[in-house]
Amino acid sequence: MLNEKHDLIHELPEYRETIHNLKISDNHFSRLFDEYHEIDHEVHRIETGIETTSDEYLESKKKQRLHLKDELLQMIKNA
Repeated sequence: MLNEKHDLIHELPEYRETIHNLKISDNHFSRLFDEYHEIDHEVHRIETGIETTSDEYLESKKKQRLHLKDELLQMIKNA
């Protein structure tokens, strides 16, 4: 859905505790988590018109966000 934030806690509420534990115990997870959220906020700002950019740039950010989400989800499921 357009203009919807995709933060992991909101999208994966069943993993809230696991996400929290990984954020404080796994530096790699924490770094990827922060990177995911920075990209998510940027995409949200672009989609809501706060920032303007090319469609190609927006699509590349969405793909980057999806890749990070897949990687983070795999780490969550393996925890």
